[in-house]
Amino acid sequence: MAKTDFESQALILGQLWSNFKGDENWSDSFDYNDVGLPLAFAYAEGIVTHTPELERFIRETWELFILGLGMQDTGFSRLEEIFFEKPETLLMEEDGEWIEIKRE
Repeated sequence: MAKTDFESQALILGQLWSNFKGDENWSDSFDYNDVGLPLAFAYAEGIVTHTPELERFIRETWELFILGLGMQDTGFSRLEEIFFEKPETLLMEEDGEWIEIKRE
């Protein structure tokens, strides 16, 4: 069960989409979630209003995102909290695998 509230899910997915939509490492995920990610962005930016269908798309996209990262949803409010699990470590995808890069 997701601990991250719906508003934060939409915000984080919208940030993901707007910041990484041109990144090849995310192309498979973005192709598969070609509706949920732009909807999350549009909702977070106030472009579209809440509907049950919109919430369903965003929640399903959120579950796939967290599952794909192999993470537990502990309750996030910002994208940075997901990518920077530990302050000294950055999680990045490389050849389909998530690796930890130590920050200097």
